[in-house]
Amino acid sequence: MERKSFLKSLSIFAASTPFVLSGCSKSDAISSTTDSTTDSTTTSSTEDTTCTVTPTETEGPFPTKSPSSYVRSDITKGDGVGASMSIKIIITNTNDSCNVLEGAIVDIWHCDVNGDYSEYGGTTMQTNNYQSYHWLRGRQTTDSTGVVSFTSIFPGWYESRATHVHVHVYNSSGKSLLVTQIAFSDDLCISVNTNGSSYGYTKGTSGYTKNASDNVFSDSVTYEIATVTGSLSAGFSMTKTINVSA
Repeated sequence: MERKSFLKSLSIFAASTPFVLSGCSKSDAISSTTDSTTDSTTTSSTEDTTCTVTPTETEGPFPTKSPSSYVRSDITKGDGVGASMSIKIIITNTNDSCNVLEGAIVDIWHCDVNGDYSEYGGTTMQTNNYQSYHWLRGRQTTDSTGVVSFTSIFPGWYESRATHVHVHVYNSSGKSLLVTQIAFSDDLCISVNTNGSSYGYTKGTSGYTKNASDNVFSDSVTYEIATVTGSLSAGFSMTKTINVSA
């Protein structure tokens, strides 16, 4: 099955998954400024302050097969390809007035600059075969401030999807609390893929899917978009708060 068709079928399932949204509206400010001449990019988003659970999204066709085997903060490939990006995720508990949740297990995974995932491939869905590799996947446990941190790269993209990072949150006993995805501003993604060829982003933006047209983010991006600062040359810093019901 083609990846695009598969993801469309998954989106039907994701769209049917209920979640409560209140207070915030789609008009919440998301701003970005990009200066390709000076290679300076800063993107900001309005965090959801309503203390509602972050939207549930599909785990996708490429989840980590044995996430407990990849307890690590540095999830890079080690080949120097891709603009560096530090990832900071804060987990809060909606059942505790959105105070931070210590001891939560957080798995993340995302594609490389070409839109490929490790642990998969050699099929029509992903022709490049990376079944024996495990890069861009990792697990960490939240500290006393509810934070997990990873070192990675700015993700690439593939047909029918906007740029994204997958997240699966468990409680300290391993019970699944939330599967979701993190989005990035369209302006930032287009800038990276337009100006980042020397960092490996050579696909350009022809056929790129923006958040408003993405099967996953089109109805919920306000609550899923990350705050990102930095640049291609200096590296990016991404921060996102995720609310779970624990």
